[in-house]
Amino acid sequence: MNFQRLGIAIVGWIAVACAAQQSLAVDDPAWPKQTFVYKTVGPTKIEADVYRRNDAETRPAVVWIHGGALIMGNRNSVPKNIAELCRERNYVLISIDYRLAPEVKLPAIIEDLKDAFRWIHTEGPAKFHLDPTKMVVSGGSAGGYLTMMTGICVEPRPKALVAYWGYGDVDGPWYVEPSDFYRKSPLVSKEEAYSVVGREVQTGSDSRPRGAYYLYCRQNGLWTQEVSGFDPKTERQKLDPFCPVRNITPEYPPILMVHGTADTDVPYQESADMDAALKKHGVPHQLITVEGGGHGLGDKTNPAVIDAHARALDFIRSQLD
Repeated sequence: MNFQRLGIAIVGWIAVACAAQQSLAVDDPAWPKQTFVYKTVGPTKIEADVYRRNDAETRPAVVWIHGGALIMGNRNSVPKNIAELCRERNYVLISIDYRLAPEVKLPAIIEDLKDAFRWIHTEGPAKFHLDPTKMVVSGGSAGGYLTMMTGICVEPRPKALVAYWGYGDVDGPWYVEPSDFYRKSPLVSKEEAYSVVGREVQTGSDSRPRGAYYLYCRQNGLWTQEVSGFDPKTERQKLDPFCPVRNITPEYPPILMVHGTADTDVPYQESADMDAALKKHGVPHQLITVEGGGHGLGDKTNPAVIDAHARALDFIRSQLD
């Protein structure tokens, strides 16, 4: 299978996954972008983009975490509607990269996540004039998962979270068993899959080439072991700290979740399970269900999709204004 054919095979997934996460293009001198290295590991520099007004007023912040199955993606994929909200409301917007699997494993990715927030809390008040007590974290798909993780692994905890089509576990049947949906695509061989990964550590990537590896993992039920480094059949206990749904407490931040019932990449049940765990512990939360919505809610003309995005933005405003 060549990459052109592979692109056809996975273009549907990439299109819907990125539908609400189009690259941010801002041409506003009063709201410039600065890029910072928040962490260095050996030769690898891990970066964050910071957008804010040219003034010294202390402002609330939104942190965006990109998706891509922890294998692909980069910090440039801030959704346009979130960027516009931040610019209009004068919030500081921070979009972070992190090291990608399989060159590093899930524990290292979570360390990057924690280090990014340590950097924000340490450097942010003086360097970006942000108020760390007024911070909403948001992300889509794997970024939604990492957003949920900030509620259990980041201290101090964010003020609130917004997770788009995220997941609260990394070892459910949807990830550890072959995906019937992805096996409808041409099967990717092990050789093809590994030809696009395994070199230098990546902190931001073009999704299409590495999509071959993701497709191989999903077709063979190998994502969890490949990304985490743990065998979900024999080392499930080692995965517990990386599953937000199993670590909810009453101190978990308020969260709004958006998910479509026809999601073929991340099952809607993932958000439903989080909803049940949050209810059990009395955590303020909302689950916005989009009937028939797929991964990424790509149908922008659907009134239910429009309403879901509007309610998510309203939630952010309610937490920060």
